Amino acid sequence: MGSTSAENHGTEGVGRRDLIKRSAALGLISVPTMSFLSACASSGGDDSGDKAKAGKKSAKNPLAVNETAGMEFVLFDGGFGKEYAEDAVKIYEENFPKVKVKFSATQKIQSTLQPRFNQGTPPDLIDNSGAEQMDMGVLVGKDQLTDLTPLLDAPSYDDPNKKVRDTLRPGIVEMGQFDGEKVWILYYAYTVYGVWYSQKALDSLDEQYPETWDQMLAVCAKAKKKGMAGWTYAGKYPYYIPFALYPMIGKVGGREVLDAIDNLEPNAWKHPAVKACFEAYYELYKKGYVLKGTPGLDHIQSQTAWAEGKALFIPNGSWVENESANVIPEDFDLAVSAPTGIDSSDKMPFGTIWASGGEPFIVPAKAKNAAGGMEQLRIMLSEASSKNFTGKVKSLTAYDGGTDGISLTPGLKSGVAALDKAGENVVNPRLQDWYVQLQKEKIGVSGLGEMMAGRLTPAEAIKKIQGFADEAAKDNSIKHYKHQ
Repeated sequence: MGSTSAENHGTEGVGRRDLIKRSAALGLISVPTMSFLSACASSGGDDSGDKAKAGKKSAKNPLAVNETAGMEFVLFDGGFGKEYAEDAVKIYEENFPKVKVKFSATQKIQSTLQPRFNQGTPPDLIDNSGAEQMDMGVLVGKDQLTDLTPLLDAPSYDDPNKKVRDTLRPGIVEMGQFDGEKVWILYYAYTVYGVWYSQKALDSLDEQYPETWDQMLAVCAKAKKKGMAGWTYAGKYPYYIPFALYPMIGKVGGREVLDAIDNLEPNAWKHPAVKACFEAYYELYKKGYVLKGTPGLDHIQSQTAWAEGKALFIPNGSWVENESANVIPEDFDLAVSAPTGIDSSDKMPFGTIWASGGEPFIVPAKAKNAAGGMEQLRIMLSEASSKNFTGKVKSLTAYDGGTDGISLTPGLKSGVAALDKAGENVVNPRLQDWYVQLQKEKIGVSGLGEMMAGRLTPAEAIKKIQGFADEAAKDNSIKHYKHQ
């Protein structure tokens, strides 16, 4: 997937800004381990003797970047690729001609960078995304990150009369906060999560996207008669399932149910809305509407099978259009919808969707050239860099705009329409930022993955997941966060 992460940091309760803020980077491949906890055991501080000295502050250099100091940038090499970042690096080098940026891309963020955090020699800018995403809660809790407030308060790249923070989409700044005013993460992509499908395939069934679960089952039954499964998903990485399941829970039970889950409140997973949604998804398995073999498929294999017309629906994020571009047919007519609900008794209207910042960028506390890392982000948050990203990878950015003059692809156009339809009904679950291992390994693999493979009933899955949440709540070795 293109991004991977998650969201964090609510300081404004459950208003729109707290809703739209999250995401992030959504893990792709394998599951992160807890080894990074020990790797970050030492607190981050400014004890490095060779940090770059400040440069001369000016209108063109508001962050006082040292004009001769090197800068190192490590990018997650996922569904968004690396070309957009390489293009932004070229601008940095043009602006600071005496500097050569050391740029690299990898899918193994944690295993590549963990030793360097231990040694106190991390890069200056990191796209902390992917299956090996470093645990944001641990990084913040152990003082491993630089506060990005200077970047946000700096003049924007395009308009010196506007601060960077004033050019961002609602919720992006808050997403980067955990508790307090400091901002630790800049989520660069803006991701729409939901149920992705081919409008052409749906039209071939003479069906509309289903708004109630009875309608969903009817559509899946019709698809099955034509030799097409109703659903598939990343069976090896079932933490993709929540991209559609979590907003469905919010739709059915209200935002407060998702907040209680994020807050690790006792019995949060036992709410009737959770039970109803788990039972609905389990019904897909019981009725044979899930593509055979799905539990053994990774994200790429499931997306390929879906693109080939073997399954109608797949839970995913907006990076899927770029990541699967080589297998999605030209006439596929890619579309995304907010999750189907249960019925008219749902607390929130149809259209309620999960959308938030994704692709989390961080500047380590012990970076040699923190100002350089922040300046690279300032460049990336310009209108030109934002347009370049959107045009190349078919996804929106944190920059509030950047689509004028761009011919939107089907998936991107559908995502924008879904956001318009949602209006204020945007939810933003925080588990995948606040508690990475809990979300991916435990809730995802051991809970939802087992249920969707038919090895746990919904009741058993809920009991197991509530147990995992209770363990996390009692674990004093990890920092806990709550919606404010």
